Amino acid sequence: MLLALPFMMLWGYKEIQSQFMQPQAILVLGGSTSKLEREKFTANFAQQHPHLPIWISGGSPPRVTKKVFAKSGVDMRRLHLDYRANNTVENFTTLVDDLKKRGVKSVYLVTSDYHMRRAKVIGEIVLGSRGIDFKPITVPCDPSETSPEPIEKSIRDGVRAIVWVATGYTGADEFQNSH
Repeated sequence: MLLALPFMMLWGYKEIQSQFMQPQAILVLGGSTSKLEREKFTANFAQQHPHLPIWISGGSPPRVTKKVFAKSGVDMRRLHLDYRANNTVENFTTLVDDLKKRGVKSVYLVTSDYHMRRAKVIGEIVLGSRGIDFKPITVPCDPSETSPEPIEKSIRDGVRAIVWVATGYTGADEFQNSH
């Protein structure tokens, strides 16, 4: 119990801190389906937060993504499209330092509901390593078309994120199908 107390206090502190910190950007993880759920959801969500920049890591081709946001009336200058990532861990590792350089301390993290558990594990490690907090925003998906990801993916990618924090290496070559 004594060993768990510091971790419980840290978790409690982070929970309280996240309640008061307003996100300064929207971070969207690519990997949406042909129905463009994540892009369409984020375009609508962005209308409620008209001053936040929108960072999209991976996802649909730029032309398609821009069309979704333009159709929703989102100013294209808010969009930051990044296609360096090849998997979920790299969705975070390729952008975290860009966010940090811009002074971002908190983001809305947008991804599909079935993908959020893994995104939260990686986000806690990668974003947390740079002092960036996040508020998860789940994109509802049709349950008949998707099933929750196995917990093994969250564990595997959590380990990869820890390795990245320690070494700068994501292990992408060994995990080609991790997205």
